Amino acid sequence: MDAAHEARNMEAFRQAVVNTLERRLFYIPSFKIYRGVAGLYDYGPPGCAVKSNVLAFWRQHFVLEENMLEVDCPCVTPEVVLKASGHVDKFTDLMVKDEKSGTCYRADHLLKDYCKEKLEKEPNLSAEKREELKHVLATLDDLSSEELGAKLKGYGITAPDTKNVLSDPYPFNLMFQTSIGPSGLSPGYMRPETAQGIFVNFKDLYYYNGNKLPFAAAQIGQAFRNEISPRQGLLRVREFTLAEIEHFVDPEDKSHPKFSEVANLDFLMFPREDQVSGKSARRMPIGDAVSQGIVNNQTLGYFIGRVYLFLTLLGIDKDRLRFRQHLANEMAHYAADCWDAEIECSYGWIECVGIADRSAYDLRAHTDKSGIDLVAHEKFPEPREVEKLIIAPVKKELGLAFKGSQKMVVEALESMTEKEAMEMKQTLESKGEAEFRVCTLDKVVTIKSNMVSIEKKKIKEHQRVFTPSVIEPSFGIGRIIYCLYEHSFYTRSSRDGDEQMNVFRFPPLIAPIKCTVFPLVQNQQYEDVAKKIAKSLTAAGISYKIDITGTSIGKRYARTDELGVPFAITVDSTSSVTVRERDSKQQIRVNVDEVASVIKEVTDGVSTWADVQWKYPTHSS
Repeated sequence: MDAAHEARNMEAFRQAVVNTLERRLFYIPSFKIYRGVAGLYDYGPPGCAVKSNVLAFWRQHFVLEENMLEVDCPCVTPEVVLKASGHVDKFTDLMVKDEKSGTCYRADHLLKDYCKEKLEKEPNLSAEKREELKHVLATLDDLSSEELGAKLKGYGITAPDTKNVLSDPYPFNLMFQTSIGPSGLSPGYMRPETAQGIFVNFKDLYYYNGNKLPFAAAQIGQAFRNEISPRQGLLRVREFTLAEIEHFVDPEDKSHPKFSEVANLDFLMFPREDQVSGKSARRMPIGDAVSQGIVNNQTLGYFIGRVYLFLTLLGIDKDRLRFRQHLANEMAHYAADCWDAEIECSYGWIECVGIADRSAYDLRAHTDKSGIDLVAHEKFPEPREVEKLIIAPVKKELGLAFKGSQKMVVEALESMTEKEAMEMKQTLESKGEAEFRVCTLDKVVTIKSNMVSIEKKKIKEHQRVFTPSVIEPSFGIGRIIYCLYEHSFYTRSSRDGDEQMNVFRFPPLIAPIKCTVFPLVQNQQYEDVAKKIAKSLTAAGISYKIDITGTSIGKRYARTDELGVPFAITVDSTSSVTVRERDSKQQIRVNVDEVASVIKEVTDGVSTWADVQWKYPTHSS
């Protein structure tokens, strides 16, 4: 099948999924009667139920199983917090503007669309050109502002709607600004992530945890990003739900006691070397990835494994899930390693979970800005004589040399590794000056011997005081749910074969409604039995839908299959009922008094459908 034909099929499939989702009110554009606002969506009743079930499973899989500390922090965040975290200065996307109309576009999206369209719609492209475009797509996130601008010009890319000339790319801050209080003197922002609320509370959480590491804090909440050109439905929106974990760990010991539980999990991994060299993702046990140094440490590897289990248990197809390592330019200078869980859907590979080892950057940044030490302590049984590296920037000399950039140079010097510091010391002693790259300035500066003192001293210590490292898995819940919709959707012929019926094969775990109750015909006795069953389902905490309309049973099944309801109870006698499973359409016969407990057993995952089929007699319709 050629690329163009495949793209058309994907478009048709996506349209079928989206039409069904909107028609059955899983989600719809917000403020629809006022023609809506791009990037804002409302979840309807089944969408709310799916989201609630996904979040409940997230809490069970992570918060409960890993004994995490859950917090809930405000969405409105003072500017000083986001200044310290770097968001005020650096939370940007590159934007281009239509020179005549002023319409704004995200620069990397225009380049991505151009490359994909060429690859899909021009079968006669030379092999060389095809490889070039594929390489651009693979390294898109690695392009600087200048490189991105050069590519747009080189390919002659213009404004999509008007074909007008575009401006050079420039950064646009994605945060929604507001002011706190009526005076307007206290600037703030709607939070772009939930993590900062956890970082600023580290000291209290550490105390609550008995001053022990490692520990993890978790938060589920709304985040806000003023996207330049929202598109792709639920995948790129301006308000969305994040579920984030901050796992605090000793930077000198990133082993994990439960790593052996996930070490043999085997799934698609896409290391940066494979991306740059044009190779595909490959299957690899996470234990091998850690032991070979592809994944930086056990704790990061453990969370990658746990994320894989979470997504596949939700119903994500394991063959359309991969873990992609960030390219060099995507990684923040302080990060030790970063991986994205990407799920393939009709829009391509979509980043749904980020799993990053952020080192100690966040806690150090808030310590510097607030003046409060966000540190951990390791008490020694006996005092230890240790050799300590002392890096002492001479702020007066650095201020004279670098003026407004002095603070960033000081921070960069203080965050040098021991190897980097000793190499600089040697160069300064032999040459009197050394070249030094300051990542936050994005340039190399010259450090002279009078600007910094580097030495090792032997001192006695009773305890070790250190800033913990942070491993951060961050989940985009809306993106996961949309990919789940696509992975769960299929069509099948109706009984008489004259039409295609839509079905969502949601696992019972996250299905919006667990079962339906249908009296086979309109009959008072059957309706009384249906109401009795409904009462017992409510008592068991099982969501259900009761339908006594008298419409043909086939149509009622089809309606609920389209909502992804896994089980249907049909009342066709006063003593026993049939239970139908959605995907196989097989039925068993169960006593009225037992049916609620059977449904609960299967929807809670205590038993499988195969288990109950073995236990109860089969019913042939």
